[in-house]
Amino acid sequence: MTKPYGAMSIAELAALIQTGAVDPLEVTQGVLADIKAHPDKAIFVTLTEERAVAEAEASSKRLKEGRSLGLLDGIPIAWKDLFDLEGMPTTAGSKVLKAAHPAAKDAAVVDLLKQAGMVAIGRTNMSEFAFSGIGINPHYGTPHNPRSTDEPRIPGGSSSGAAVSVAAGLVPVAMGTDTGGSIRIPAGLNGIVGYKATRGRYLMDGVYPLATSLDSLGPLCRSVLDAVWIDAAMRGSSVAPVTRQPREALEVVVPTNGVFDGAEPGVVAAFEAAIERLQKQGCRISRTAFPAFDELPKLMAQYGPLVTAEAFALHRQKLAGPEAADIDPRVVARTRLGEKTSLADYIAILEARARMTAETEALIGDRFVAMPSVAHVAPPIAPLKADDDRFFATNGKTLRNTGFGNFLDWCGVSIPCGTGDAGMPVGFLLSGKANADGPLLQAAMAWEEVIRG
Repeated sequence: MTKPYGAMSIAELAALIQTGAVDPLEVTQGVLADIKAHPDKAIFVTLTEERAVAEAEASSKRLKEGRSLGLLDGIPIAWKDLFDLEGMPTTAGSKVLKAAHPAAKDAAVVDLLKQAGMVAIGRTNMSEFAFSGIGINPHYGTPHNPRSTDEPRIPGGSSSGAAVSVAAGLVPVAMGTDTGGSIRIPAGLNGIVGYKATRGRYLMDGVYPLATSLDSLGPLCRSVLDAVWIDAAMRGSSVAPVTRQPREALEVVVPTNGVFDGAEPGVVAAFEAAIERLQKQGCRISRTAFPAFDELPKLMAQYGPLVTAEAFALHRQKLAGPEAADIDPRVVARTRLGEKTSLADYIAILEARARMTAETEALIGDRFVAMPSVAHVAPPIAPLKADDDRFFATNGKTLRNTGFGNFLDWCGVSIPCGTGDAGMPVGFLLSGKANADGPLLQAAMAWEEVIRG
């Protein structure tokens, strides 16, 4: 073996398991051992070792009897601390949920991937209540971006541990959630692939919410093909409905407003280099202003963010009681802003959202949208911990590009496209309108190598 099992792609590891070159139990034991030996103890909140071994043994038995459940049988997966795992409380990165009742059953998508033979390794760390794009957690520690060579840098949030567990080579895939960028941001900052599905593409039973009108799910992994396989299994299919086709030139529109404001030169250079590679391969690139990108900040200034209003409605009882003292003060401060959004304001936001989404879909047509996943590379952790103003300003900028897609109900894939300052990864975000997941994944799979360069 030339590299750890957790550092392999799903496709690479599946080939070894399905041919009998390695046993699922050996894979699981190796992955667990590597996680325990890893110096960053903030990546995982807990390991589900007993469950993982039992699932790996069952997979091993099936394979020896010629009863493989498919390409995902025996593949380890880590779950963000928002997904119910039977017999465990779901803590959502928070101390106040430690005493919650253990889940009576797995979340629906956890069960679907278990039926596909996947092995649940453990729960990954996250921003508390999924309410930050930075990934800092004062309760369980902050996972360090493994791509940093100079000083500890942020992992991105809120699926911080999920992204780092893959980028550090500990697991081939981890599951995240995305309300304002929580899959695509850490994928971009850690140099891996992150796929955010259209909201509603998967069953949400047993997934702890943040804002139900924005919440979506998706995997963090090493390739678009890996994401395609996971997507199929999460929809209950044993065969991926997304197939490779002869590569056709993409039609891509790049927004000229909003997404490049204050962007680091290194990020812009890496993104534009990827655009140039696509153009050289015959892809048609156009650039235009998106009116919604100018209107959304004004809408938020007038009524407050949609996510904040819904997060306050979810957590208002905690904020009114003694539990508030045990919640990250920055999460408390941001959530309490939602109290200012009246019911009339909330309805006005939803009405504007429907109109802006329709207008933007008409503007896009059948094209895909491309922009940098994040306007900057992962910044150092220490200054953000020390300065509230700096934290909130950086958080807003980190969430900006991806947040447009959540508000407009897009699906999106972040693919590594180069490096920026300090040699840190830059993500190329390719997005499609609602329910264009199949065409998006097909296009991303076909053009991934060109985007990566």
